[in-house]
Amino acid sequence: MKKNKNIFNLVLTALFLSIMLLLATVPFLGFIPIGPIHATTLHLPVIIASIVLGPRTGGFLGGCFGLISMIRNTVMITPMSFAFSPFIAPLGTDGSGSWKALVVVMIPRILIGVVPYFIYQWSMKLFKNKGQGFALFFAGLSGGVVNTVLVMNLIYFLFKTEYAQVLGEAGNAVYWAILGVILTQGIPEAIIGGLACAGVAAILLKFMQQREKV
Repeated sequence: MKKNKNIFNLVLTALFLSIMLLLATVPFLGFIPIGPIHATTLHLPVIIASIVLGPRTGGFLGGCFGLISMIRNTVMITPMSFAFSPFIAPLGTDGSGSWKALVVVMIPRILIGVVPYFIYQWSMKLFKNKGQGFALFFAGLSGGVVNTVLVMNLIYFLFKTEYAQVLGEAGNAVYWAILGVILTQGIPEAIIGGLACAGVAAILLKFMQQREKV
């Protein structure tokens, strides 16, 4: 029984990864250009996997998300690629890439696959295993927030000068631009994450519970 469960979880993990690769390769589906930063939908499979399969699998898929993003920014260079790939220098400079890009591209994405699981578990305990829909929505929301807030703040603290050059801004205007991205991009991503989680994760959790009874 345990072996069958492990095989099923492995198949489901492969399915989530396949969805991520599909989103990443289809233009304007996984990465949607909005100004210098791209909005993304790749966080959705990671969030759902975190809740359904646990933080280890979620963290693994989050790491895959980060790796996909790094490869994409290395191959398809944009003005912001320097913040997501250690192999790409800021445009207009003769320098090399920075290891700090690994922090930006990997840490938030791994946490997308970890935080929602614990938020969901905490919410279910808070409501005494009632209100699953709200718990799933809140967990999905948290994944979107973690992604945008951490990525944008890490860019600010690690690449403030380079980001200012991309924007053509300086001083406090740079962080206002960061806040603008968080509000205009982060909020929609978080809401979509919450809705997707409340819908898809609820079905998968119910299916897995019924499967364990068989």
